[in-house]
Amino acid sequence: MAGILDEKIAFITGGGSGIGAATAKISAREGARVVVADMDDEGGQRTVSEIGNAGGEALFIHVDVTDEDGVRSAIQQTVEHFGRLDCAVNNAGIGGESRLLVDYSREAWDRVLAINLTGVWLCLQAEIRQMLATGGGSIVNMSSGAGLSGHPYNPPYSASKHGVIGITKSAAIQYGSSGIRINAVCPGVIETPMAAPMIGDPEKSESLLGRHALGRFGKPEEVGEAVAWLCSDAASYVTGIAMPVDAGYLA
Repeated sequence: MAGILDEKIAFITGGGSGIGAATAKISAREGARVVVADMDDEGGQRTVSEIGNAGGEALFIHVDVTDEDGVRSAIQQTVEHFGRLDCAVNNAGIGGESRLLVDYSREAWDRVLAINLTGVWLCLQAEIRQMLATGGGSIVNMSSGAGLSGHPYNPPYSASKHGVIGITKSAAIQYGSSGIRINAVCPGVIETPMAAPMIGDPEKSESLLGRHALGRFGKPEEVGEAVAWLCSDAASYVTGIAMPVDAGYLA
């Protein structure tokens, strides 16, 4: 039976672990041929192997999303290998340091913004240029619940994720008439390596868990399912949204 991404080509950054790896595997399960893009060679190759073992097709490309030439090259390699680009998921990101705003160093601030926001912008540029050349596509940017509300422990992370929503909405307006849909997903607290320090802190974990209406933290696959749907033709009338996947956290 054909999946919702049957015959599509999907490019996924941060595909070596967490939400990115789950999204890559779900996309392959749903029929896509997948490019796993990451700085983590070992993690990226592991995702590719798992997709292959499950009967899917995937390619790993090493990429630093803050490197403009590297991002352009990754999209070019995707097209050279698979022939086109239909879907892109800009998931690569870091959590940064848990500090008060006045204690954040300029260097740490710049690093969070460079990866989480500028990296999304650079990926969007390369992906949109390619999709304009071939008649359209679908892009999903990874924001966060912290992109829709303040983050009590990490101001630059929240700022970067608010920015992802802003650029998502602006790009969706600009390129909708060209057949390119652009959306954002805003996960709650998901059981990933990035969230492990927060989940592992009993005080923070208890406070956060109490704000999730479903009474539990999320699985990476639960976010990946939402991303795959947004990439698919089933979401053909959806663009410019910031979709919470958060067990009612923001409710």
